[in-house]
Amino acid sequence: MTAVDETPAVQDASGKPLMTLDGVSQVFDTKAGPIRAVDQANLSINPGEVLCLVGESGSGKTTAARMAAGLTRPSSGQVMFDGTDIWSLKKRDFRDFRRSVQYVHQDPYASLNPTRTIQQTLTAPLLKHGVVKGKQAAAERAYELLTKVDLTPPENYLSKYPHQLSGGQRQRVAVARALTLDPKIIIADESTSMLDVSIRISVLAMLGRLRDELGVGFLFITHDLAIAKYFGWRGRTAVMYLGRIVEFGPTPRIINAPTHPYTRALIDAIPEPDPDLTRTKNAESLRSLEIPSLAHLPPGCAFHPRCGRFEDGLCDGDVPQLIQVRPGQSAACHVVARDGADEPAA
Repeated sequence: MTAVDETPAVQDASGKPLMTLDGVSQVFDTKAGPIRAVDQANLSINPGEVLCLVGESGSGKTTAARMAAGLTRPSSGQVMFDGTDIWSLKKRDFRDFRRSVQYVHQDPYASLNPTRTIQQTLTAPLLKHGVVKGKQAAAERAYELLTKVDLTPPENYLSKYPHQLSGGQRQRVAVARALTLDPKIIIADESTSMLDVSIRISVLAMLGRLRDELGVGFLFITHDLAIAKYFGWRGRTAVMYLGRIVEFGPTPRIINAPTHPYTRALIDAIPEPDPDLTRTKNAESLRSLEIPSLAHLPPGCAFHPRCGRFEDGLCDGDVPQLIQVRPGQSAACHVVARDGADEPAA
């Protein structure tokens, strides 16, 4: 699987990020005690940029995305949009923020109202928010949106219900619905994981085209680094493990020259079609495949019970902080901080 292209992402002329998650944490109170689903995450998204958030299930990706979308208020930290904390906004301004940040869910069938036709699904937000005037203008805009997401001819889809469409078609409708309010950021939460591989690639190509044509930024959440490489090659990638960001940097560096043992393990988990390469690949060794519970996190680095580079007294002491290990690339690993990052292959 190759990346979409390597053209630099669109950047804001002011150099300021469109959205910033500034030390956000999310703590849930449970019978087992407080669960810190996200712990002091720092992220930023520029206009037209793809920021990939990757990690295993339960790493806190969706919780971070919900905070970014304003669906969940962080227990601490700030979510900044256009330089303003979204939770300090007045009701009208918060509504404008919610219009600017749209969410595409993992399951397109569950996220679409089964009692509404595709035309009703697309025209409802247009009319409710006054984007267009009148049902005729809304119908014309729905026609345009379906064309944008490659559901053509649109008249074949407008009168249908979600159950009459394939999974890929439903996800395209979900993307079209997200575009109805001209968002500045789209949060795609595992939005292709339920699709067949051939359909997945076409949907990703469509999303990449929309990014380029509309200048919309993406917070792209996935557990699959191969997908992050394909869609987010021009952007940056943050790797999460048990609520903390353990590595961050430009996607080509994260894929081709990872420094954190967890990132290396994720890359080693990507299937390799060449059997010769599989036999000769120097895979990152793991001490255990079991993921610790968020309710009982191990001391120090949360990855140390699984890490093949574990050192007693170092890795199980203090929690490692995210520090720069190469220009533009950061990692939270005591061993890497002490020994330095390996030089990337030429």
